[in-house]
Amino acid sequence: MSWEKGINIENVSEIICGSHIFMGVGAIKKMDFIAEQLKNKGVDCVIAMTGKRAYESTGAWAVVTEALDKHNIKYILYNEVTPNPETHQVDDAVKVALEGGAKAVISIGGGSPIDAGKSVAILMEYPDKNCQDLYEMNFAPEKAAPIIAINLTHGTGSEANRFAVVTIPEKNYKPAIAYDCIYPMYSIDDPALMTGLPKGQTTYVSVDAVNHVIEGATTVLNNPFAVTLGNETVKLVAKYLPKAIENPEDLEARYFLSYASLIAGTSFDNGLLHFTHALEHPLSGVKPDLTHGLGLAIILPAVIKVIYKNSGYILADLLAPIVPGLTGDASEAEKVENGVRQWLVSVGIDETLKDVGFVEEDIEKLVDLAFTTPGLDGLLASAPVEATREVVRQIYTDSL
Repeated sequence: MSWEKGINIENVSEIICGSHIFMGVGAIKKMDFIAEQLKNKGVDCVIAMTGKRAYESTGAWAVVTEALDKHNIKYILYNEVTPNPETHQVDDAVKVALEGGAKAVISIGGGSPIDAGKSVAILMEYPDKNCQDLYEMNFAPEKAAPIIAINLTHGTGSEANRFAVVTIPEKNYKPAIAYDCIYPMYSIDDPALMTGLPKGQTTYVSVDAVNHVIEGATTVLNNPFAVTLGNETVKLVAKYLPKAIENPEDLEARYFLSYASLIAGTSFDNGLLHFTHALEHPLSGVKPDLTHGLGLAIILPAVIKVIYKNSGYILADLLAPIVPGLTGDASEAEKVENGVRQWLVSVGIDETLKDVGFVEEDIEKLVDLAFTTPGLDGLLASAPVEATREVVRQIYTDSL
């Protein structure tokens, strides 16, 4: 049985492809063209959003500054973005950007700097608001400063879509936003900038991409585009992730993992997300040091078990490269759960929620956060099975 049987042909789909992306070894050299385009739009100062090290160690920063200098564009460096960025970082950066006269944002890094940069770009246009206003959905932005995304990982897909995530630490909230105004104007996916990713991070970001398509292909809003991109994503990650783990400098492997991440980001931009992301955000909201991709991996098998009865046709095709021989029948739910868990172990992920510091007494708090964190209700509503508290509790419990 093919995945087409899992598509509701009466569901009118909106197919979205919102960013202009340069992809390939050496794509960072397109920064000269991008700087020229910014200058032509009247941009004479930018703020660069990044973490503490990778922007320099990859060589990206040297190319960026050379291009900006050539086109007489001043730049402000904000290199305080952490994994799972927080609202106060965004507010600090907005203050610096406005005081310095920045008119655009260049984000250099993985999902965290790109998402933080998207948030700064919005708030530069709404100086009377702060980041908590934005992520508690107190207003709906319709404009943002131009965004340039230079991607240094192959997992989040944020360089290709309209999503962003920032944590509100005081409330353990990790909301997600999605607005058309934060599609990057230009993005760069250069696999040569990704060869320094550590083994663990290489795996975690790739598993993030796999989660994106498992969810994007199985929401109640899925469509053939999201599913087709999903099938290709899983095939590419299954083939090239072991190669990148074995040889981090394998540019072919990094290229196709980067491409997989890109199309996965586009897949969920069209199909949206559901359980895995909605339930992971409380995990790293409570424990900001938990890597997002690891949190997703821990709960993924339990999520697949829950949704397989409603999404078996699609998942049988989608997961064939890592769990072969599936038919889509609901009776395979435990087989699929175990198969996905075995694949995760094969790429080096065998942790449980207990291994990363959670205990049974934490479950109710996590369930509460899944239902009260702003924005996660939309993800839960997109799940292929009803997202009751009992279902959410069971996923967390099974992941302990």
